[in-house]
Amino acid sequence: MSEAAFGHMTVEEFLLWEDGTDTRYELIDGLPVAMAPPARAHGMLSARLGGAIDAALRPRRPCAVHTEAGLGQSQRNDTCWIADLAVTCDPHRLGGQLVERPILIVEILSPGTERHDRHTKLPAYRQIASVEEILLIDSQEAYAEILRKSGDNWITELVQGLGASLRLASVDLEIAMAQLYDGIEIAEAG
Repeated sequence: MSEAAFGHMTVEEFLLWEDGTDTRYELIDGLPVAMAPPARAHGMLSARLGGAIDAALRPRRPCAVHTEAGLGQSQRNDTCWIADLAVTCDPHRLGGQLVERPILIVEILSPGTERHDRHTKLPAYRQIASVEEILLIDSQEAYAEILRKSGDNWITELVQGLGASLRLASVDLEIAMAQLYDGIEIAEAG
């Protein structure tokens, strides 16, 4: 039987911890923080992006895309982020729970998570040395931001509207926004 966590946890303790429910958690500053279940549009975007990325990576195995990817921080043992998608080229290891050395991290933004994703997770993701690109994609309108590492700097590319295409250099993928948002009710561009 699982026991509730009291006090601070390390990442190792967090990865072994179960609360006895289906609730998803992130570990932030040693404390497990519950995550709300994703909306349908979020799940549809995650599945479409994950499938497209996986297909693009087939010739590059062991590179693979991971859903609900656990990401640790080498300089901290009290934080474990859960990204919507992450890509690594490290081979799969039996029992491995964290995505090591991600090259691409994807967060699907929703009204309830956007502030946390932008202001808390994004700065932490930018500190991961292996990361080449970070994709923030909106679940309510055809809008994405691609942050690309260029030396010590980050360059942001905006992708807007159903007529645009999203290009991820880290995984050699180009996909139409219309394809990603097909069947998802979105807000009209203003």
